[in-house]
Amino acid sequence: MRLRTAWLVLAGGLLLAVPSWAADQAQAAAGVKEALASGVKIAITQLGTKDGFLGDSAVRIGLPGQLGSLAKTARKLGQGKYVDKLEESMNRAAEQAVPAAADILSNAVRAMSVKDAIGIVSGGSDSATRYFRRSSGDKLKAAILPIVKQQTSKTGVANRYKDLTKKGGGLLGKLGGGDSVDLDEYVTDKTLDGLFHVIAEQEASIRSNPMATGSALLKSVFGH
Repeated sequence: MRLRTAWLVLAGGLLLAVPSWAADQAQAAAGVKEALASGVKIAITQLGTKDGFLGDSAVRIGLPGQLGSLAKTARKLGQGKYVDKLEESMNRAAEQAVPAAADILSNAVRAMSVKDAIGIVSGGSDSATRYFRRSSGDKLKAAILPIVKQQTSKTGVANRYKDLTKKGGGLLGKLGGGDSVDLDEYVTDKTLDGLFHVIAEQEASIRSNPMATGSALLKSVFGH
């Protein structure tokens, strides 16, 4: 039985003869990387602009903990402006912080092994997004948290949180946990959730309609 071969074009136009199964895997890996690079770019561009978080109900960062369910109560008590200001400040911090993820995610794409790529092709609709969480979650948080802290300090998030929880005799503070919530950690986690949410949307879109990307490679990998 003869071993079928295929040709791969390498950098500089060099041709390399490889077994057909290896060529298929290499093509799949290249397709996955192209898809992820595209999804990451779109996600960061979309979220890293004004109202990227605040104007999107799917990723908008609401009040933490029980305070989220008490927002209506706050408005009835005449504290609606404090809710709005706090939520706006948290979302603005996320919008400023999310571009810091670009290099980390790009590195994760470049470092992806063929095995990882094949697993993504054959995995579920969000397998690429789960790969990012697994490979880069801690690095992303470490990069984004300092920026969130800087932005929340600049926009006075802590003071606005205190305004909300202490107005009306501190009623909302007692019901919602008061200052026990670490706002910087909370905003950072929600920033990452929003980022992964949009990346997952892009991944699902490419899987469902690779023809729309205009990429012959993605059509070949995800079109079957």
